[in-house]
Amino acid sequence: MFGITTLGIFQNLGIPELLLIAVIALLVFGPRLPTVMRSIGKGIVEFKKGLRDTGDDISREVDTPSTSRSDKQIDHKSNNS
Repeated sequence: MFGITTLGIFQNLGIPELLLIAVIALLVFGPRLPTVMRSIGKGIVEFKKGLRDTGDDISREVDTPSTSRSDKQIDHKSNNS
């Protein structure tokens, strides 16, 4: 989705750039900034939880042998033969 050149911009951020971003954020959001940052943090936590749950589901599917899955493969092969 993002190219290497797009993500390369973030490698060159220093203290002056971060301070400029913080000042712009204060000007744009003002007193609502703590609320905005809190909601962004909650969104990131929920996203990570969703990734972890999805990873757990995938691991569980890979680890548990499923006879119905192998039966479907056998039936599929026998129908084509």
